[in-house]
Amino acid sequence: MFRRQSLQLISYSAFLCVVLFAAQLPAQVKLPRGVNPGWLKDRFPEHAVSYKTPKEIAEIYKNTRQGQRNAVVSYTKPKDGSLRIVATGHSFMVPGFRTFPLIAKASGLKQPPLVTHVGGGMTGSTRYKWEQENGIFQFDRRPVPRLLASISNAEWDAMLWGPYYNDRIEYYSCWIDFCLKYNPKMKFYLSDAWPQIAQFGKMPKSEDEFDDKTMIRLEKEKQDAYHKLLGDLNKKYDNRVFILPTCEAMVLAVQYYNRGELPGVEGIHSLVGKKRRSLWRDRIGHLGPGFANLEGYVFYATLYGRSPKKIEGDIPFPGSQDYPSKELDRQFRKIAWQAVLNDSRSGVVDKNKNGIADDRE
Repeated sequence: MFRRQSLQLISYSAFLCVVLFAAQLPAQVKLPRGVNPGWLKDRFPEHAVSYKTPKEIAEIYKNTRQGQRNAVVSYTKPKDGSLRIVATGHSFMVPGFRTFPLIAKASGLKQPPLVTHVGGGMTGSTRYKWEQENGIFQFDRRPVPRLLASISNAEWDAMLWGPYYNDRIEYYSCWIDFCLKYNPKMKFYLSDAWPQIAQFGKMPKSEDEFDDKTMIRLEKEKQDAYHKLLGDLNKKYDNRVFILPTCEAMVLAVQYYNRGELPGVEGIHSLVGKKRRSLWRDRIGHLGPGFANLEGYVFYATLYGRSPKKIEGDIPFPGSQDYPSKELDRQFRKIAWQAVLNDSRSGVVDKNKNGIADDRE
């Protein structure tokens, strides 16, 4: 009897230990289909390019077709405060990459050309580019370290990224860790894109459905998706990661349009209103004609903490000579600065309302 009770007690104790041990184990992390489980490990494969010396990284890139001409891009520190920028991104970011330098130049800055590594959709994401540059996972031993070569062998001030679905902190911390190893004062900027038509659930029957209340709701959905990611990154990296508030800018643009304050713009979404000169042109959410200028203004206002409204004269953007008009361009400048001030995650504060960030006067 006593022996049987003892065995039962031992069995129960063993069961309890197993339960308690299991409770202490981390929940199994499920990665999206196609994402290599190596992302959950403490280290990347040992042959990852980022583990090599700067000289070795440059040599690896030099031996690729893309790196034969100029393996390392380097700029001397600009005396006028211009930023030396590297970036990854996709087709939501490329329009801004093209217009931002023109805007910076018009403001009087001698903006060094951006060094970018871009792709379409997923192929422009931070995760994909890290794998491609390092020659790991889907690019096993086929590295193309376009950015790693320049980051490790030259001085840089900022890095820009475009967001992608199911982003994780690991997809950004790898870039940040590498950048800070060689450029400890760098800052980082993530665009939060903008509302997409898929958020409606079904195709809107008319542009009346793009009312202010709906757009604010869609914007919150986008912002919430990156709230924890941004918070975790800033907790880990001492608040050096900021948002390029393109989402707020495009929502403001819809509100301006609904009030009749975007001269020359004919509609909100080409798929719904059937007008070419609209804010968005396709189901994915690519920008309509002229709105690359607005994105560039948002980049400029965030990175330099200056209102685009302070830029004198017109800017020779490529494209149609009559659209966007001067009047629409001035509205874009106004919207960009308003968006940057509205979104505290941009890091820009202008309490005295002089068009210059308080920490940059």
